[in-house]
Formats: sequence, structure tokens, C-alpha cells
Amino acid sequence: QVQLGESGGGLVQTGNSLRLSCAASGRTFSTYSMGWFRQAPGKEREFVARISAAGLITQYADSVKGRFTISRDNAQNTVYLQMNSLKPEDTAVYYCAAGRYGTTSPIQYDYWGQGTQVTVSS
Repeated sequence: QVQLGESGGGLVQTGNSLRLSCAASGRTFSTYSMGWFRQAPGKEREFVARISAAGLITQYADSVKGRFTISRDNAQNTVYLQMNSLKPEDTAVYYCAAGRYGTTSPIQYDYWGQGTQVTVSS
């Protein structure tokens, strides 16, 4: 079993940056594909980025490509989301998730963090 906890959210202005972290418990972190998702009020949870277990494969939603970077440190059991050039439409609760399969579908992920709020003011 994997327990996940996000941190690093906050309130920033348009164009600024934030780095989200997701710390995982358990000795099997390095065997899981990790994903970041977000959910804005009144909207469905949507895929943001994912990274393979070894960190060799990454994938991004078109809306964040070129602005966000996902990375992981398996020695520290942590996955990161570097978010640059933030826009008001990036405002959402951001969740990290762990799954056995590298997909963009949230239903394929087995473990979820509690989420961290990111608010981008215009």
C-alpha cells in the first residue's frame, strides 16, 4: 500500500511559478507510475502529467505542455510538478496518484493524496 501527501500549493499571480511535491510512504514507490491530476470547482478531475516508474517516460496534457515538468526521485520517494508561466485557468486542487499502469485515466490509479490548492490570480 502507498500513502501520498501533496505540498507546495498556494496563491500566485499570473506568470509565476510553483513546485508541487508529493511524498510517498512505503518501499514500493519505485514500482509505481505516478500521475498528477487537477480538479477545478464544478469540473471533472483531469489529467495533468504522468511519469513512469523509472522516470524515463513522461506525458503531459496539451494545456500544460511546455509549462509544467514532472519528475521523481525514487531515493526520496517523491514526485514533483514544476509549474511555470501559471495562468488563472490552472487554478484547481492538484492531486498526485500512484498506479501500476501509466495512463491518463484517473480510474487506473490506485492511490491518491489529499490534494493541494493552487490559485492563480489575474
